[in-house]
Amino acid sequence: MNRYAFYNFEFGVLKIAYTNKVVTFLKRVDNIDEKNELSPLSDMVFLQVREYFDGKRENFDFPYELCGTEFQKKVWKALCAIPYGETCTYKDIATAIGNPKASRAVGMANNKNPITISVPCHRVIGANGKLVGYAGGLEMKKAMIDLEYKSKKDNN
Repeated sequence: MNRYAFYNFEFGVLKIAYTNKVVTFLKRVDNIDEKNELSPLSDMVFLQVREYFDGKRENFDFPYELCGTEFQKKVWKALCAIPYGETCTYKDIATAIGNPKASRAVGMANNKNPITISVPCHRVIGANGKLVGYAGGLEMKKAMIDLEYKSKKDNN
């Protein structure tokens, strides 16, 4: 059974759903819509998110479980292969999962990604290089891409 924790951060409210062992949901939301039950696991997740936004973390190591269709899970696995500080297109992901004509379906799977930030759907951009669609909003997507690009550039 999921419990929920909410934390304020620079883009609004971060909602974390979790069980005793794993995180099942991590997204920016507009408001608190469940009982707020902070825990050591939710605190660890929020700390890692804070470290990411402070430019001190590139990878996340909290336990999570992705629930979705087999297609969605393939897409989400491919998202995790996009290196920090890099982007690719929906078509690139579709090709990576062996279905090069599934760009729109990849976009829909991105939209259903339950563990944003850590499963980096923000690294996927339109074929024309423009930022399109992000559950956390385009301002957050741009900030995350810019943060990663700058951090990677500074570390090279």
